[in-house]
Amino acid sequence: MSQDTICAISTAPGTGGVAVIRVSGYDALSICNHIFRPKKAGNDLLSQKAYTLKYGSILNGEEVVDEVLIAVYLGPNSFTGENTVEINCHGSIYIQQKILQLLIENGCRTALPGEFTQRAFLNGKMDLSQAEAVADLIASTSAGMHKLALNQMRGDFSNQLMKLREQLLNFTSLIELELDFSEEDVEFADRSHLKTLATEIESLISKLADSFSVGNAIKNGIPVAIIGETNAGKSTILNQLVGEEKAIVSDIHGTTRDVIEDTITINGILFRFIDTAGIRETNDTIESLGIERSFRKMEKATIILWVIDSTSPTTHTEDLSKTILPKTEGKKLIILFNKTDKLTPEELKNKEELFKEQTSPRLYISAKSEKDIEALRQELIQTANLPDQSKNDIIVTNIRHYEALSHARTAIHRVREDLEANISGDFLSQDIRECMHYLGEITGQISNDEVLANIFSKFCIGK
Repeated sequence: MSQDTICAISTAPGTGGVAVIRVSGYDALSICNHIFRPKKAGNDLLSQKAYTLKYGSILNGEEVVDEVLIAVYLGPNSFTGENTVEINCHGSIYIQQKILQLLIENGCRTALPGEFTQRAFLNGKMDLSQAEAVADLIASTSAGMHKLALNQMRGDFSNQLMKLREQLLNFTSLIELELDFSEEDVEFADRSHLKTLATEIESLISKLADSFSVGNAIKNGIPVAIIGETNAGKSTILNQLVGEEKAIVSDIHGTTRDVIEDTITINGILFRFIDTAGIRETNDTIESLGIERSFRKMEKATIILWVIDSTSPTTHTEDLSKTILPKTEGKKLIILFNKTDKLTPEELKNKEELFKEQTSPRLYISAKSEKDIEALRQELIQTANLPDQSKNDIIVTNIRHYEALSHARTAIHRVREDLEANISGDFLSQDIRECMHYLGEITGQISNDEVLANIFSKFCIGK
């Protein structure tokens, strides 16, 4: 690990009321002390008590750059595990850059993306999954994402994985001890106990891996494709849901020729809405490409909103259903009859007879007048059917963790098969160690520089 003292602006780029500049490393206190003059003479940073604030000025020679508050954290009891100083200055871009320049001139270097958190990991302040949760917490845009990131930062996920590794390590140690006494035909590891343990571990790993589908939906948003014929009101519905004119609305057929996406949080759940090109027969090359994209997006969607123009003939809607309904198999479908404000009670009753065999929920709305748009939001929440999260829930949200768990599940399943087939101890030990390897990859007990560089390069600078 680099022994350089690093610095970076930790608050968001741009002008603000206050900015925070973070400095971490062995020389953090002495470098900051060189450019800082406390309000009370003779009371410098080197004598400042840890976890306290000091008021004073940042100087460029004798010129005052800004009046600041400085917080001091002494290693190993700091975020990074090193001596750390946080300079709270005014949020002028000039002031931020000038202080950063002075720090570099006096011995700091600019921090790389995620380098503060990387140092916290390397100094044992957190494991790798907790470090990744820091990035998720910063990026959280919904209550669900926020809660999952906090749960992971608490370390419950890591603790569970480390307990599994410890149990497996105990067994593989006994099995490898047997190999040292192979000529004496002794058995130190109870195979029946190991079989029970392997079954329990495979069940737990499967539960964690299977939770990724929920975790991924919470983290990245539930994809919702809005489909239907041209001029059915798909773009109007998108605009009403996201609360802005995201898509062009026109009476002209085929206005939406490409896929338009936006996100909205409803009751703490993030939805990713996809407005697709209207489905119809067309000779327009560009519009045809848009329709092809619509069908591809439908394949990736979890929920499909089929928007039907209630004013179109019933036979036309039935014909269109032969194209659309087969594409919705395996998806959660909501049927929306739009423009119902233009129907007479008798006409509406006829529409209600359509697709009676479909068990999917249906709503009768008017997107233009916002009729029952709130009912649509509530239906989306019901259809998403995400489980309530408690403080102790462990839900996997990271694709790297999911892949490692999948490999670990395969390895522990082989252990069970080895035990059933009475495979020799050396092969059994190899499969146990492979399972331990993949579990260790998640927490960082087993890692390499390339993986670490890839993970922390995605962090923002200053964190």
